[in-house]
Amino acid sequence: MHIKNIVIDGFKSYAQRTEVRDFDKFFNAITGLNGSGKSNILDSICFLLGITNLSQVRAASLQDLVYKNGQVGITKATVSITFDNQDKKRSPLGMESHNEITITRQIVIGGKNKYLINGVNAQNTRVADLFRTVGLNVNNPHFLIMQGRVTKVMNMKPPEILSMIEEATGTSMYEQKKIAAQKMISKKESKLNQINQTLKEELEPTLQKLRQERSLFMQYQKTQREVERHKKLLFAYKYTVASKNAGSGEEKLQKLTKQKEENRNLVLGLDEQLTEMKQAIQQQDQLCKEESGEKLDGLLKQLTTLHRGEAKAASVLKNQQEMLSSEKRDLKMIQDSSKECNGILEKKRKVLEGKQDECQKAEEESKNQEQAHTNAQKKFQAISAGLAIADNGEEASWKEQLLNATNKISELNSHIKQTRLKLKHTDSELKRKQTQLKKTDQSSGQEKRQLQQCEERLEKLQRSLEQLGYTENEYEDMYSRKREILSTIDQMSHQIQKVYRQIPQLSFNYNYPEPNWNPERVKGLVVELFSVKDGKNATALEITAGGRLFNVVVDNEQTSSLLINRGNLKRRCTMIPLSKISAHTIPPRVVLKAQQLVGRHNVDLALNLLHFEGEVEAAMKYVFGSVLICSDMSTATKVAFDREIRCKTVTLDGQVVDPGGSLTGGNIRSQSILTAIAQSKEIREKLKQSEMELPVLEQNIHTTKRKRDEFTELRHKLSLSEQEVQNLKVRLANTSHAKLEQEIKQLETAKEQQRELLLTAEQELKEVTGKSEELKRKIDDAPAERERELKKAEAELKKSSKGLGNTREMYLKYKETLNMLKLEIEELESEQAGGSEKVDKANEAIAESAKKVQELDECLRLEKEQVAEKGRELEEQRKRVETATNELQKLLKTRKESEKNVISLKEKVDEVDEQINRVISDNQEAKDIVQNLLNEYEWIEAEKENFGQPGTIYDFKENPPAEISKRYTKLKGEMDTMEKTVNVRAMALLDKCEEKCSELTKKKRIVESDKSQIEKTIEELDRSKNEAVTNAYVKVNNNFGSIFSTLLPGATAKLSPMEGCSVLAGLEFRVGFGDVWKKNLNELSGGQRSLVALSLILALLLLKPAPIYILDEVDAALDLSHTQNIGRMLRDHFKHSQFIVVSLKDGMYDNANVVFRTKFVDGVSTVSRQGK
Repeated sequence: MHIKNIVIDGFKSYAQRTEVRDFDKFFNAITGLNGSGKSNILDSICFLLGITNLSQVRAASLQDLVYKNGQVGITKATVSITFDNQDKKRSPLGMESHNEITITRQIVIGGKNKYLINGVNAQNTRVADLFRTVGLNVNNPHFLIMQGRVTKVMNMKPPEILSMIEEATGTSMYEQKKIAAQKMISKKESKLNQINQTLKEELEPTLQKLRQERSLFMQYQKTQREVERHKKLLFAYKYTVASKNAGSGEEKLQKLTKQKEENRNLVLGLDEQLTEMKQAIQQQDQLCKEESGEKLDGLLKQLTTLHRGEAKAASVLKNQQEMLSSEKRDLKMIQDSSKECNGILEKKRKVLEGKQDECQKAEEESKNQEQAHTNAQKKFQAISAGLAIADNGEEASWKEQLLNATNKISELNSHIKQTRLKLKHTDSELKRKQTQLKKTDQSSGQEKRQLQQCEERLEKLQRSLEQLGYTENEYEDMYSRKREILSTIDQMSHQIQKVYRQIPQLSFNYNYPEPNWNPERVKGLVVELFSVKDGKNATALEITAGGRLFNVVVDNEQTSSLLINRGNLKRRCTMIPLSKISAHTIPPRVVLKAQQLVGRHNVDLALNLLHFEGEVEAAMKYVFGSVLICSDMSTATKVAFDREIRCKTVTLDGQVVDPGGSLTGGNIRSQSILTAIAQSKEIREKLKQSEMELPVLEQNIHTTKRKRDEFTELRHKLSLSEQEVQNLKVRLANTSHAKLEQEIKQLETAKEQQRELLLTAEQELKEVTGKSEELKRKIDDAPAERERELKKAEAELKKSSKGLGNTREMYLKYKETLNMLKLEIEELESEQAGGSEKVDKANEAIAESAKKVQELDECLRLEKEQVAEKGRELEEQRKRVETATNELQKLLKTRKESEKNVISLKEKVDEVDEQINRVISDNQEAKDIVQNLLNEYEWIEAEKENFGQPGTIYDFKENPPAEISKRYTKLKGEMDTMEKTVNVRAMALLDKCEEKCSELTKKKRIVESDKSQIEKTIEELDRSKNEAVTNAYVKVNNNFGSIFSTLLPGATAKLSPMEGCSVLAGLEFRVGFGDVWKKNLNELSGGQRSLVALSLILALLLLKPAPIYILDEVDAALDLSHTQNIGRMLRDHFKHSQFIVVSLKDGMYDNANVVFRTKFVDGVSTVSRQGK
């Protein structure tokens, strides 16, 4: 078989489809420039042959074999080789019928790698096996001589040269088998040691132990037979007792049924009474609401309004009476004041007439003097020539400014005098009013003291009202709250009774079994001792607990016994004593495993979903500790049947999955029992709070009623006092004393204002006088001549100024006195006119006040009559409300007692029902016991005639059941004790152990035999290998010498064993030139060493010729002559194989039959053929 054609497409530098056709069946050469793609043709052959070490084809991955790694649009590489298969002797196995074999390999970037044989898809292993059958194993190639192989052979050590011969002969396979056989011996020895150790350390002690356990087991079986005999006797006695009890309950059952009917009739009668009572309570409650609601509030408001009207009328009457007295006193004072005023007025008028003449003369003299002063001033101005800036900003001489200042001083002096006159008049008027005020102090002081006393009384009443601590309508609010509490208690009692009727198991009552009984010893029903953390788990927890929900938890077993024997229980109860109860609780690691399996939120231990007190933890574990709660059915199934968990599970819907295989589900009640009980707990708490609040509220109502009465009385007095204070203030404001106080305040205010004006004017006068002095100083500094000219004019001006000042001052003084007299006269005339009017008004007011006093007195009488009438009506209404409330409380109390009687009778009915059920159950239980015993033990039917008969083994007198029971208990205890230590499987285990011991002994013999056989096989393989290597050495050595002589004429070479060693220890190169043999290759040139190595490689190829040989630039280190020798040698020595040689030297490819030349054009490799 040889290569005929090669087609390359997209492989390495061959981007386009390139076909290399018509290979010669003997010698083919490939040449071309470096980088033109000649070695890529050899790589494509290795790629198709299935090479796995891609470094030999200069690639890191299969993607590197695609043209430019697929970056230019070419995404696959394909190589197809057609082999000539006409020589059937050298054909691959199974392909003898094909003259040509076409094998294709294709890789796609990011895709798959596929093979085709003659166009049909094939597995990689099939292609590899096809090439191995003809000696073309590309992963262990001796037919492939790549660059560097020659250099590697040159540097080999003797053992490595020997290994090349072993590889060529195929004996390396023997070495591998030898190593495998040695490993097998090691394993056999290890197995043998393990068997010996097992026999010594495990089986022999186990056999000894099992033989001891067998004797103990024999003793156990003897005791077991004795227990069975006693057990048979006890069952016989049990059958006898049950047979007697089976028909003894009928009479008792009839008696209990009759008693049940009587109690039921009583319950029906009480139910009818309760229905009638409920209607009466509703009617009475409605009556209470009607009487105590808006009607009572309306009467209270009306009475309050009337009280206020009465207080107001009394206060107005008193004020009017006091006002009448005050007006009479004021009339007398007005009359006295009017007489005094007339006398003063006459005197003032006479003085005014004399002062008017004097004032007129002073006015005329002042005008004459003013004219003279004006003339002197004009003269002085004509003489003066200097100008200056006056204070008002206008241009003026100093003299003008001085004149203005002088005028200002004169005006200010006049203003100050007038102000002082007004102030003097105000002082005199103030003194006169104060004198009049003192005269009225005695009468007004009494009224002020009266007002002060009223205000103190009012303040005291306000403090008393605050200290009372009562707010308006507080009593009525409390009464309304009481009615609400009574109604709430009634509703909640009905709700609780409804729950107890729906769930009768909640009723657990007992009598104290002994004196000084501590109720804390009984913890209560299980269902009352915990609460559910999340309501969604209620159904699952209810299903988990089942009937244990209504078990009774007690502190110890003594309490359980006392309650059952002496507690007069109304129903059958199961006790859970905390001191004795033991429960299996799922370990935390199992719960954690379940949570890891299905998720932490999908499964949890039922116990973890509850709130409970620590003292009842044992009972909770007993009820809820062995079940897991799961979210749904699939989760529950997965957890229950897990091999590491195997626990009972319950879903949130109440479905039960048992690891034993049973599933429980179906419809359940609409409302969970736990939910109903939780609601009843809340109602009981509220009921308890309401019942605790009711007596406190009743006590508060009793206390508040007294406070309410005090509050009403105090509020009435407070209203009267407030009205009295208000009237006194009004009356005081209208008296003459108050009016005088008002006038005095006004005069004092006017006096203060006048003082302020006087101070302001005096301050301004002081400032203007200062400015005047300054102007005089400036004028005095004028030149002396000007001063002499102005002296005369100035003297005249001063004289006129002085005269003017004197006359004006006198005139102003007369005028001021005259004005003062006029003001006093006007004031007296006004006061005289006002006095007449006041007298008239006072007389009218006195008459009107007297009339009002009479009217108000009549009005007050009517108000008092209305208040008394309304008070009697309110008191009657309160009595009616109190009577209705007391009647309502009596009805509620009666109903409560009736309800207790109903509950008691129902409990008796339930108790009788329970007794009936117990009798029926006991009767049925006895029958069931008889039937079960007959069904379970067939010997009873045959031997029951002998039960209790004297002289038989069932003679209960000779064999008292009590003694037999004790003996049975003792034997059973001994058997149980033995059962803990005895190995019931000892017999079977002993047989198994002996069998296992025999089997191991047999295996030991087999292992020893296998080990001996393998050692013989290794000796045979060593002998065969040595013989094959020795024969191959002779052949290779002959071919090596012949090929080297051809490549280097005149020289010879051979392979020799190392000195003092055999061939199998290693081989060395020996090269001879004539009669001289070189012992070391380092004595040769580089080319000669390359020929030695190449000769050995070619000699090895001749040992087992392959159909194809590939040489890649093996002549790279040789000169042209040596290269020609290689070409000739290949033609002469390898006439039955196809050579494909890559070379750059003419001496090599000139000897080839076909030469292929490669070129690199436009980034793509091309191939051309040249034949000879």
